[in-house]
Amino acid sequence: QVQLVESGGGLVQAGDSLRLSCAASGRTFSSRPMGWFRQAPGKEREFVAAINWRGSQTYAADSARGRFTISRDNAKNTVYLQMNSLKPGDTAVYYCAAGNSFSSSSTQATSYDYWGQGTQVTVSS
Repeated sequence: QVQLVESGGGLVQAGDSLRLSCAASGRTFSSRPMGWFRQAPGKEREFVAAINWRGSQTYAADSARGRFTISRDNAKNTVYLQMNSLKPGDTAVYYCAAGNSFSSSSTQATSYDYWGQGTQVTVSS
């Protein structure tokens, strides 16, 4: 079992930065790939970024590439999402998720077994 708790969301202005954190419980965190997804009102959940267990490989959605960075600290059982140059279109609930294997399928929500409760990010113009 893995429990995930996101934090760091909030209300910011366009152009600002935020760093989301996802704290994991359980001894398997360091062996699991992790992902960030988001869901805006009335829209489907969409992939944002993913990272392998070692932190040596990442994937990012086109909307995130160049602005968002995913990283992890296995000693702290935490994965991060650094978000820069935020836009109103980034407004959503952001979720972290834990999977079992890292591949090109790590961009799909179905590749993840455990999910956090989400943290709200609101970007005003």
